[in-house]
Amino acid sequence: MTRFLNPSSDVALQKAAEELREWGQSRYGLGVALVYGPVSAEDRLYHSKCPVEQRSVTALAGALEEIGARWRVLNPCEPDFVAELVEYDVALSNLHGPYGEDGRLQGLLDYLRVPYCGSGVGASAVAADKILCKRVMLTLGVPTPGWYVWSSGAVTWSGRPVMVKPPFGGSSVGMSLVRDPADLPAALTGAGGGEGSEVLVEEYVMGTPMTVGLLELPGGSVVVFPPLATEAAEADFYDADAKLDVASRSAATVRAAELEPEVLDRVTGHTRTLWDGLGLRGSARIDFILTEDGDPYALEVNSTPGMSRDSNFAVGAAMVGLTHTDVVLAMLHEAVARPPYDVPLPTPAFAGTTRAREAAVSP
Repeated sequence: MTRFLNPSSDVALQKAAEELREWGQSRYGLGVALVYGPVSAEDRLYHSKCPVEQRSVTALAGALEEIGARWRVLNPCEPDFVAELVEYDVALSNLHGPYGEDGRLQGLLDYLRVPYCGSGVGASAVAADKILCKRVMLTLGVPTPGWYVWSSGAVTWSGRPVMVKPPFGGSSVGMSLVRDPADLPAALTGAGGGEGSEVLVEEYVMGTPMTVGLLELPGGSVVVFPPLATEAAEADFYDADAKLDVASRSAATVRAAELEPEVLDRVTGHTRTLWDGLGLRGSARIDFILTEDGDPYALEVNSTPGMSRDSNFAVGAAMVGLTHTDVVLAMLHEAVARPPYDVPLPTPAFAGTTRAREAAVSP
């Protein structure tokens, strides 16, 4: 069983932080492939709208400089991406949504024998699929709002508002709150990826959005950050514009959630259950909605939390005394310390670059 630390574990947290920093000093020059590029719709949105200084990749690059790593941003959209990956000691992905967060990149890295930060193939795939993840939540006994899956044909309206969500992707991209049945068909079409694509139609539960971060520390212990309450000031829900806040208008507020002890116990208990039940590792962030009656409902699991300096994850880490650089060190430590993926497959060999092969077949 995982050994979980809570914010009151001062001595254990201080000891882990000191061990992390000592480890970081001994790994000067560690080769880190910082994987980032406009692959998914979510990443393209950030790439096009978010100022460079507000991006996670900028904050991660700064942390790697502070650590003294030998690092470079590798873009999966570039033809030499795979050949360049194997030149580094560890991969730190800043990709979100399909390909980067759903197990496919993780499977590639396993095959290439490149250690990587964060969860493996199975946990990443389940967490990224909102429909599958909700089914697992029910199996684990974690409460989640009721839902149904729509793919085509007639729509069902219960008489109550619903959240319409694409099954993959984050940052609320393609998500909408529907209060009028006349608006439901357009919302379903907007959330679907094409004919026959599945869409998650979830009961709208009124309450305060909350998020809880988890970080794996040396020795295998996992610290559970204090729950944060997130509220959108100018939107019906915590949507993509509120999360991006490109104009810095304070479109959303983030604060420590003031919870009664029994409510806090339920939230952290569900958080721990999902970490162990899904087989998460490295870092994760779990989102909830808390009703006025103090009932928490799990919404989704993020196996690759956003890592800008003002992100919810970074705020939660700071509340337990960990800096942004400490968090990056912890992620790298977990990746490097993990037993290597080793199966009887040939070690990939690259005889030349893609461009060289293309040149060879050109007329």
